[in-house]
Amino acid sequence: MFWPMLAIALGFLGLAVLGVLAVRVFTELRRLSAQVAESSRRIGVAAGELERSADGLARTGGALR
Repeated sequence: MFWPMLAIALGFLGLAVLGVLAVRVFTELRRLSAQVAESSRRIGVAAGELERSADGLARTGGALR
């Protein structure tokens, strides 16, 4: 009777450990997705600034020729 109870206890412990690890993975995934969203926003802002700068440069360069 000892071995079946030990097996059940170890199985429950294993499920508990997997549950804790799943929660940790979920929280890290949320943090990573927030960082990706912020990086995407910053890249969009930088691309817009670059486009505006290139447009002004193209107009200035065309006037010099």
